[in-house]
Amino acid sequence: MIMELPLVVGVDGSDDSLSAVDWAVDEAARHGLPLRLIHASLWERYEGLVPSGTLERSPEQVMAEHIVASAAERARLRNPDVKVSTDILPKEAADALLHEGNNASALVTGPRGRGELKGLLLGSVSLAVAARAHCPVIVVRGDNAGLAGTHERILLGAGDPDTSGAAVRFAFREAEARSCVLDVVRAWRCPAHESADTAALGATPARSHEERARALLDQLLHDAMTDHPAVRVRRTTVEGPAHKVLVHRSAAADLVIVGARRRHGYFGLQLGRVSHTLLHHAQCPVAVIAEL
Repeated sequence: MIMELPLVVGVDGSDDSLSAVDWAVDEAARHGLPLRLIHASLWERYEGLVPSGTLERSPEQVMAEHIVASAAERARLRNPDVKVSTDILPKEAADALLHEGNNASALVTGPRGRGELKGLLLGSVSLAVAARAHCPVIVVRGDNAGLAGTHERILLGAGDPDTSGAAVRFAFREAEARSCVLDVVRAWRCPAHESADTAALGATPARSHEERARALLDQLLHDAMTDHPAVRVRRTTVEGPAHKVLVHRSAAADLVIVGARRRHGYFGLQLGRVSHTLLHHAQCPVAVIAEL
């Protein structure tokens, strides 16, 4: 029997991490996955403050245990059918999540941690995990409607073929599990110099760019549409900067999905402007899918 890899959630007791737990419970139920809640704590550094031979626990250890126990209870109350496990790892938060991501179906985080400033749009841990994990990473952010999944619409930002294959497969599986519409958007732009050069000839360079965008969508979606015939797909090509187009459309989505390319010779992903902008400004949860 093949065991399904768990959905791993980083918890730290913050409101954002508790929202991530709620979202992950619903996601685990949709896909029939176990849920693993982890908390990174270096409380062992403080063990020397407690006299050896005593049963007294440090305040840091007590807090870590309370955080994971409270998160687990919250998950069980939300859906008792989801199998939940917990662990406290003696690592920095980003390192702990990245390590767990090697044996996870996906990593789930909130946009900010407990110790990070409220003014931050995206915390350092979430950004580091999104940029370096080998598995899909979902940063749970946005308004209540998007978090609750009431729009019944998933948004896929269609990038280039070398960065979007895994994202396309992920998006179709997600849309199928949710029985919702998959809105696939390809943004295109016509450079100003092309418009100027061809206007005198009576040509329409914008039409050429739009047609190429449509052809790329056909190429990207062909195999996935064959494998998932029940998924309702809506294709759209839009003139404009991709990061602005997707942030605007995220307001009516339950999840926005983008691909990322692994850097050659470097540890991490090439997130690019679109991914960075969505992670900071999207109005719904954001899934970054690595193209390995």
